[in-house]
Amino acid sequence: MKKKSAVSSLPLNEQSPLAVRMRPLTLDEFVGQAHALGKDTLVARSIKTDRLSSLIVYGPPGCGKTSLGQVISAYTQRVFVYINAALSSAGQIKEIMADADEKYAQEQKKTLVFVDEIHRFNKLQQDILLAYLESPHITIIGATLYNPFYYLVSALISRSVVVEFKPLTIEDIVRIIERALRDTQRGLGTYAIQADEDAVRFLAEQSNGDARQALTALEIGIFSSFEGDPRGPAQAPVHFTLALAKESIQKKQVRYDRDESGHYDTISSFIKSVRGSDVDSALYWLAKMIYGGEDPRFIARRLIILAAEDIGNADPFSLVLATNCFNAVEYIGMPEARIVLSETTIYLSLAPKSNASYTAIESALSDIAQQAVEEVPESLKNKTSFQKEKMQDSSEYQNPHYTKESTQHYTSNKRKYYFPKDVGREAKILNKKND
Repeated sequence: MKKKSAVSSLPLNEQSPLAVRMRPLTLDEFVGQAHALGKDTLVARSIKTDRLSSLIVYGPPGCGKTSLGQVISAYTQRVFVYINAALSSAGQIKEIMADADEKYAQEQKKTLVFVDEIHRFNKLQQDILLAYLESPHITIIGATLYNPFYYLVSALISRSVVVEFKPLTIEDIVRIIERALRDTQRGLGTYAIQADEDAVRFLAEQSNGDARQALTALEIGIFSSFEGDPRGPAQAPVHFTLALAKESIQKKQVRYDRDESGHYDTISSFIKSVRGSDVDSALYWLAKMIYGGEDPRFIARRLIILAAEDIGNADPFSLVLATNCFNAVEYIGMPEARIVLSETTIYLSLAPKSNASYTAIESALSDIAQQAVEEVPESLKNKTSFQKEKMQDSSEYQNPHYTKESTQHYTSNKRKYYFPKDVGREAKILNKKND
């Protein structure tokens, strides 16, 4: 049985979602991404002159990645083929490329293959694409949410132009919504709609840089408010108010993937904020993780590591608090665990910082790895009473509890690893060592 094809040309009609219908048809209609598609940029010039090689575009949802593929197809008069990497197999990729070769041989038509979610291709599938990247009649555009340097083979990246798309600004999305409301061909311009300015701006603010989400919320809010035929002569205008906008978009979406780059980038920002004693920034990143559905135990584990690595003996209670934070989070769960995480984050952010314990053990481990490992001194070995009698070893351990002026050596070579800092409770350790 033949597998269901993952290929389409993204057909456009009245039944298509508003977000699909309003995709730009030209570079002039493209909103945002001026850094990549501005008048004098490499990509814009390459598109207009049909000199574009294969391209990899990465960025958040709804910022124009798929739209760019369709714009390029329109400019270059190429056949547009859409593939979702999550649904396509190696055999289907070969079939698409064979069709493109045949179309060029018979009709002299070039093909643009748009690979959505290209990061989902395994190494074999990516290697298949390599054979076609330099074809004069096949252009491959890969789109992904994630940094391609982490997910794609280096040979694929080196043969492509890599472009990062940014989240759209609030003003960008306001422009897109207003255009959709005016457009009589693809948008909502033929409908009786009165949209309040604050409602439009609310959608733009809450969509988090995602034009698709904003247009979807607009479409849902408007068409769910019509009674009967929305184009009927007796149809009363729909008043798109702030209240209707709030109802349409529901909960604000936050770009936060729990097992991809967004996950690691956010926890990195959180830990660095705590380390830098910026309590408010730390709380902001903590809130983002909680809102995005992060496992609270993961956050608590990282706080334990931070307490040991970045605070240490400057405030030994930090490690006790962080460890108990993990226990409390595991015991009570969400949503109450957010309070414990907040309390611990605030305390660790404001605590004095010292990585002296971390650097001390790292330095000692480096010596073990790189230098000859010395033997345990005879005086420190664990000896039975029989050994002490028979071996008659003159080296005796000097117990500091009973020897007032001990000359005991605990290693053959005197080394210094621990350098306490003049902060918090560690300052007392420093002063004691200097006495």
